[in-house]
This record gives sequence, structure tokens and C-alpha cells, in this order.
Amino acid sequence: MLQQTTVAAVIPHYKKFFAQFPTLAALAEASEQAVLREWAGLGYYARARNLHACARMLAARGEFPSDVRELRRLPGIGLYTAAAIAAIAFGKPVVPVDANVARVLTRVFAMTTPLPKARPQLEQKAAELAATEAGQKRPGDLAQALFDLGATVCTPKSPRCAACPWDAFCAARAQGIAETLPRSAPKMPRPRRFGVHFWLTDAAGNVLLRRRPSRGLLGGMSELPGTPWISEPYSEKEAMAAAPMPAPWRHIGQVRHVFTHFALTLEVFAAAVPRIETTGFLCPIRDVHAQALPTVMRKCVSLAETFGLMTANADEAREIGKMRRRRL
Repeated sequence: MLQQTTVAAVIPHYKKFFAQFPTLAALAEASEQAVLREWAGLGYYARARNLHACARMLAARGEFPSDVRELRRLPGIGLYTAAAIAAIAFGKPVVPVDANVARVLTRVFAMTTPLPKARPQLEQKAAELAATEAGQKRPGDLAQALFDLGATVCTPKSPRCAACPWDAFCAARAQGIAETLPRSAPKMPRPRRFGVHFWLTDAAGNVLLRRRPSRGLLGGMSELPGTPWISEPYSEKEAMAAAPMPAPWRHIGQVRHVFTHFALTLEVFAAAVPRIETTGFLCPIRDVHAQALPTVMRKCVSLAETFGLMTANADEAREIGKMRRRRL
């Protein structure tokens, strides 16, 4: 959970997640949808799918591997995570390199090559640290000391060099360039994408949802039906052509959300009909918040909530139709 998410955001999810899945066996036996539902709001949902797959693999294996190479074969465990588990949990002589450790190493050794190009050099310096007496005898303590040094002393801005135990032999400190490191390659502008999604309710108090493909962005999550996300905005005619079924649609607002690699703008339309007859699945409106909805879809639901659309009946369907006709 702490990969790419802050501690403050993780804590309530962590407590709820472990209350729901208190053991490895409980997590392994759960359905993927149940895991995604408890993960909702944390983002990067591939982590949840990998965590679930990893739990199932470990349950079948009957033990947790301690070797870095074996750990990396588990779903969702890369070099850093494997090294951290090996060093801290099993006392293996390796140094995991996270953002904090990378910052410490680039400064101590005055590495001016921008990241990620400097990664091989960082791994080499980490291996040299692992070969020291501390790395051999107390690898877990060394790893956590490096984490804490980067988090509390060798900070991104205004590092507390006078309080650093490595101040005397920090090359970046000697050259007066500590605050400029590590250097990063110039960021490319984040591309924009656009889409349309639909809030459709029926007289029985259901809302129409659908399941995203199991692989890819937000894989396996639930969402409001809508269009693909493309590089140009949809016209209203194109939006209506993509609606899940004919209905008295009205535009209720716009949702913006930023993913790692692109910024997304969604136009949201709403309608109420006596009966929903299209593909997808019906969810009682009162239960929609319990669905495995990604954050961007929760924003769409919140927009519907703002418009008082969290209940639906035939009278509301007629009222939305009247509002639509007045708008036209």
C-alpha cells in the first residue's frame, strides 16, 4: 500500500484491509472483486491484483521465499521490494534502493547523472554497501537506517547536513551541490484524454454499472458505462451515440482526474428510466459506495450525489425528462 501512496492516506485503508483479511489464507481465499473493493481509493489497482495473486501463490507454496531472486518471481514484487523483504525479514546482505536511499547515495557519491539513467550506478553503490561489515552482519538495520536518513535528514529540500553522520565524507556536501541532487531527466508534458460516462437509474432504485476488463488500467474495477478515453473531446452527438440506451439524458457536470501518465476529463450525463434494458449489471443505489469503484468513478458518483440523484423512481424519471426538454 505504501508504494506510490502516502502514509496518511494508507493508514485507514490498512486497518480496514487487515480487518477484512487478517491472514494470508483469508486473503488468498477471497475473490478478486472483494480485494479490489477494499482497495478502492488507493489507486494503482494493479497492486491489489498482484497482492491477491501473490497471496494465492504463497498459500499454494506453503512458505515465503527468502532469496531475492525467488522473491522477484512473485507477482508485484520488484527489485526494491524483494531486497527490502530479504534484508529486513530474512537478514540477507542486500541494500534496497527506494527514493530515500537513492537520494542519500547520489549525494554521498556526488552522482550528477540524471535518474533513471543513474540507476545502474546506484545499484553498484548499494552492492558495495551490502558488502561492508554492517551490510553483512546487520542488513536489516542498515536498510532501515538508510530509509530513515533519507526521510529525516537527507531530505529533498534543505537537507540537515550538520546532523548527518556521513557529513564529513559526503562528496555533494563538499562540492556545495547537495540540494541539486538527485537530478532528474526533464519531464514530458502529461497528455490529456477525454471521455463521457453515464449515470442511469431505474424506478426500482438501481444504477447501471459495468466491469472493466480484467487486465489493463483499472482492470477488474466497476465503473459507470461510458466511452473509451481518447485524445479529443466528444461532441454531444457522439456522446449520445455512446449512451447505454435511449433516455432523457442531461449533462450534470465534468470530472477531472490525473493518472500517472495522463490527465483525464470526463463529461457526465444522467437519466432515470422506468426500466433499464442494456448490458452491464444493476446495483442498488444504496450499495454503490460498496462497489470496487476507482477514484475517478467515485468522483462521478459524488457528482450524481450533488445533484440529488442517489435515489430514483418513476416520478424522478419524468422530472429529469421535463428538465431535459426545458433545456432543449
